Amino acid sequence: MWFFYTLIPCLLIDGVAILPAPQNLSVQSTNMKHLLTWSPVMVPGEIIYYFVEYQGEYESLYMSHVWIPSSWCSPTKGPECDITDDITATVPYNLRVRATQGSETSAWSTLKPPFNRNSTILTPPGMDVTKDGFHLVIKLEDLGSQFEFLVAYWRREPGAKEHVKVVRSRGIPVHLETMEPGAAYCVKVQTFVKAIRRHSPFSQAECVKVQGETLPLALALFGFVGFMLILVVVPLSIWKMGRLLRHSCCPVVVLPDTLKITNSPQKLISCRREEVEACVTAMLSSEEPFRTWI
Repeated sequence: MWFFYTLIPCLLIDGVAILPAPQNLSVQSTNMKHLLTWSPVMVPGEIIYYFVEYQGEYESLYMSHVWIPSSWCSPTKGPECDITDDITATVPYNLRVRATQGSETSAWSTLKPPFNRNSTILTPPGMDVTKDGFHLVIKLEDLGSQFEFLVAYWRREPGAKEHVKVVRSRGIPVHLETMEPGAAYCVKVQTFVKAIRRHSPFSQAECVKVQGETLPLALALFGFVGFMLILVVVPLSIWKMGRLLRHSCCPVVVLPDTLKITNSPQKLISCRREEVEACVTAMLSSEEPFRTWI
């Protein structure tokens, strides 16, 4: 029994039970997600809570070495803490953890060496390469607002030129290029994090191919009929419009039959002269009796 009690992870100092401090602190950091882990403190039949605190360069130099409780882990039950929201600068951070159970509290355990987020492991994002008709489309995994993506794509053929496009949208399909029928196109991508000035490796290339496609017979026939209609309708419309414009601007005036001249001008002049002479003779004849009466 004495040996069993010596294995219980608590100590008696001046009559006060002291929990053992958490051990084996480490940070697992991938793609700017930081997880602090430690070995759990084991007390049979008891629930252990943990408190996590951090101290950055600013707190150390300008705030008298003050320690700040973690946003999500003060307290926490599990032997891990997501400290991503606490690490906001690319500087060394001191991290420490202690255990509590009721009124019992362990000493602080501090991470050695301090953690800097520029040590995070960057991996290529997940991507989905598809074709939408003749369009090459890529959809990238959303890794957070700090990430940009360098997308390299090329036509799979000897001597093909590699194109690079910077993509900042996350989780949204992005059109890369219009593909030619029967050609294959390949895509690879890497991440870039401006805050730490680092790139991830490129992903494995993924390729898609557009099968050679021909127009269906009905569509071809429809196109031919439409072309022939255009050839017939357009010239006819232009001719009809020309006639309408000509009749609107320069109408043709048709004289009535009574105003039409059917004889030659010379004959008309001679006829007029005879009529005038006859008229004069008639007037003179009518004046003779008047003179005799006078």
